[in-house]
Amino acid sequence: MTPSPTAEITGLYRYPVKGLTPEPLPRAPLRVGQTLPADRRYAIENGPSGFDPESPQWKPKIQFLMLARNERLATLDSRFEDATNRLTIRENGQIVASGDLETAAGRAAIEGYFSANFQPELKGPPKLLSGRDHSFSDVARKVVSIINLGSVRAIETMLGGAAVHPLRFRANLYVQGWPAWSELDLVGQTLAIGQARLKVIKRIVRCPATNVDPETGKRDLEIPPTLSRNLGHMDCGIYAEVIADGEIGVGDEIAVEEPKLV
Repeated sequence: MTPSPTAEITGLYRYPVKGLTPEPLPRAPLRVGQTLPADRRYAIENGPSGFDPESPQWKPKIQFLMLARNERLATLDSRFEDATNRLTIRENGQIVASGDLETAAGRAAIEGYFSANFQPELKGPPKLLSGRDHSFSDVARKVVSIINLGSVRAIETMLGGAAVHPLRFRANLYVQGWPAWSELDLVGQTLAIGQARLKVIKRIVRCPATNVDPETGKRDLEIPPTLSRNLGHMDCGIYAEVIADGEIGVGDEIAVEEPKLV
């Protein structure tokens, strides 16, 4: 299947703290070899992981609080302010924690909240981690994740018409206009969004995090098993690496770039 050349970005999101609230963006700069600004810049360590902020190395997501195992995270409303590095967490509309994540006192304020409220799920003292420009992605490379909304609609059909909130997939870009599942054939190809170029490197294998409703925090669907039964795999979405700088935004066209003839 060939994706439509008129596909467009309908949603653009970053996730400053792994496992916490998606933050919508109208526009964002892309830089070669980087994620969206501040995407997965922080994570909350769940038990000793050996992560060294002075020499940051990729760690598997099981080392951190995450929706796949800690669905209560979805009931929190968090906001990150770039100018002050301040994270504010609300629960039921009330501020329950706030702090500058680049200071020891600010990190301690956030850690104190999780220590007091997530005790049954903790494997050790929760620790707010950062590592310069490190990204706590599910993969070891700095990537931009893309979800085809046509595929999300196909999953709804597989589930007998159940509504599937696209934010279950915690993508950076949501794209409208591609046929369902056509994005899975794009590995190795280049996507053009204005001046930006992204090389598709990998299909995304879905985990139990997609079973969690991002608004209620309830684990109410079985998306990976549904994909496996219907498609023979659990893939939905793609990872891409930025290979040319550019600014992107909601409403921008996204096209598969034709290979240059030599």
